[in-house]
Amino acid sequence: MSHNEDALGLLRSALERALAAADSTKILGAHLPASPKGRLCVVGAGKAAAAMAAAAEAFYKERYPDVRLEGLVVTRYGHGVPTERIRVAEASHPVPDAAGVAATEEMIELARSLRDDDLLVCLISGGGSALLCAPDGVTLAEKAALTQALLRSGADIAEMNAVRKHLSRVKGGGLARAAFPARVVSLIMSDVAGDDLSVIASGPTVPDPSTLEEARAVLVRYGFTVPAHLLDAAAETPKPGDPIFARAENRLVASAQGMLEAASAFFRERGVAPLILSESVTGEAREVAKMHAAIARQLRTHAQPVKPPCVLLSGGETTVTVRGQGRGGRNCEFALSLALELAGLEGVYALAADSDGIDGEGDAAGALVTPQTLVSMGRAEARRYLDDNDAYGFFERAGGLVRTGPTLTNVNDLRLVLVF
Repeated sequence: MSHNEDALGLLRSALERALAAADSTKILGAHLPASPKGRLCVVGAGKAAAAMAAAAEAFYKERYPDVRLEGLVVTRYGHGVPTERIRVAEASHPVPDAAGVAATEEMIELARSLRDDDLLVCLISGGGSALLCAPDGVTLAEKAALTQALLRSGADIAEMNAVRKHLSRVKGGGLARAAFPARVVSLIMSDVAGDDLSVIASGPTVPDPSTLEEARAVLVRYGFTVPAHLLDAAAETPKPGDPIFARAENRLVASAQGMLEAASAFFRERGVAPLILSESVTGEAREVAKMHAAIARQLRTHAQPVKPPCVLLSGGETTVTVRGQGRGGRNCEFALSLALELAGLEGVYALAADSDGIDGEGDAAGALVTPQTLVSMGRAEARRYLDDNDAYGFFERAGGLVRTGPTLTNVNDLRLVLVF
């Protein structure tokens, strides 16, 4: 194989190793609680919810074959898997739809039916904010339009979720409130920089530290023109110390850090020195790319703080302020900006991918960068694609899209920059 093929093979294999570290079939059993005296109900939401539900079913079937198990989870269209007793519903992501509302209402009623001896197991993963939808004070159409606008604004996930929590009966601790006084155990896969449990899927079983005033401030900060009644009649979410959380336990079971450590171990086994920059990188995707490119260039030319072959690794979730008309998620935009910054620098290869397998609205997880990425179209044309927020279109033409299909997990993004 050529050097190019070796490098791309390493990057793809590292992605596979990283995703395996967040495979619910491998990790969930160690965190699931014992069967209760009363009913066992499993609910959940997110891109990994169906796979987590299947893993939970397998666990309880083996350990507690006589348990009364029931439940419902909602996941993104195309992310469902077969289950026996936990029903899987599919709904729209990232903009909510009526299917998500119907599933959420059913979950709320299920939670309300529980009593002291019952147990509610909540399976939470990234994407849950859109999929768990119970509009409060607004219509579904208004909430969908606001979600779409927030996604294009450049607001980070904490800011978006502060708004969404205050327009919902299930987010920001709302699900725990519905289940009280039953015991609640939430198993959470983090797709949020810093693993803030109150932000992941808008924290349906977690006390909400954000306030109604902060939610209003987000709308002002990003210049939203919204209906006058939006947030005016919103109720405050339950806060830390509220008695409804006395029997609620939230457990982090997978995160970007675990994914980065798995990828690091893969490279170390192959004689490539790993350098983890951070598991919680945020900011504009194209600006984050400039930082990664600058470090890669330093390593390529000065070999500090580690000597090539080496690899830079980072996780977290960047943002894209959409000003153009093109297609392309934050990972493709990162990759295109990185290619422009590297300008064909020899010996540097990169992969950026969303761990759920879907970057933005396209069908790719992300993209690969090589020293030849800009050869077919050149810097000027590549810049036009970036200016139009059409990184997907660029890599579709130039080659380099990474297509994994739905991975049935979600622990944020993975960025790998390999330096020889």
